[in-house]
Amino acid sequence: MAKYNNFKKLPADFYLNQDVVEVARLLLGKIIIKKDGNRTRYARIVETEAYAGAEDRASHAFQNKRTARTETMFQKGGIAYVYLCYGMHHLLNVVTNMKDTPHAVLIRAIEPLFDENIATKKSKRKSGSGPALVTKYLEIDTHHNRKSFLSSDLFIADDNFIPEHISVSPRIGVDYAGEAAKWPYRFFITNHPHVTPHVFNIV
Repeated sequence: MAKYNNFKKLPADFYLNQDVVEVARLLLGKIIIKKDGNRTRYARIVETEAYAGAEDRASHAFQNKRTARTETMFQKGGIAYVYLCYGMHHLLNVVTNMKDTPHAVLIRAIEPLFDENIATKKSKRKSGSGPALVTKYLEIDTHHNRKSFLSSDLFIADDNFIPEHISVSPRIGVDYAGEAAKWPYRFFITNHPHVTPHVFNIV
């Protein structure tokens, strides 16, 4: 496993892309790198969901709803939007687009690659399969809300990995969103073992 400083950190412009759906697709295969003191964790993004702000009934910012929680989504792209779901699970999102356009990409699943502080060889096959397990593995919570992905201790990088096949489906758990629930805004690396276990129709 290459050291983290051999990866190329994604530039600020990556997060300012005005097409959140494109960003959700482009994030597949990228590496999240999290540093805590002497510990560094690396994980490959294998599943994402796009949330298109004001026009997206599934988004927290639907109809430009601004609250203490959603205000993070209205900031300039390139920061983390971390919120507590059902009072139990922290979910990690990547804020995109320009300030006042509340687009975000949910990191739904990761493949843990390497933890510099873990010597055991035990399997981690299930440890990143689902958005709650993403933050559990990376040890991310609401203290990381608004954390910049341009920082030195939490960032996303490119190691030139290109997924061979990408699948697309409607998002998971947004049945309340009417027609928006059918939008093909979920992307995942086809047949990857760390993708969220779910029955879905691929489009």
